[in-house]
Amino acid sequence: MWKVVYMTQTKDIADHIHDLLTREGFLIKIKPVYKNVSEQENYYEILVPHSEVQEVHTILMENGF
Repeated sequence: MWKVVYMTQTKDIADHIHDLLTREGFLIKIKPVYKNVSEQENYYEILVPHSEVQEVHTILMENGF
């Protein structure tokens, strides 16, 4: 089961978080919140498997997110 661990307002930040967490070895999904909105105006959910939520939260906090 996938859990949302972070939401961001820009695709650039979502991609940055994706790169950070995949370098650490985590499985990541990025999901846009709205369907009929441009990429610049959308929000994005960062999802990880439920079993990795605590570790991912630690990594995000250590990196200022």
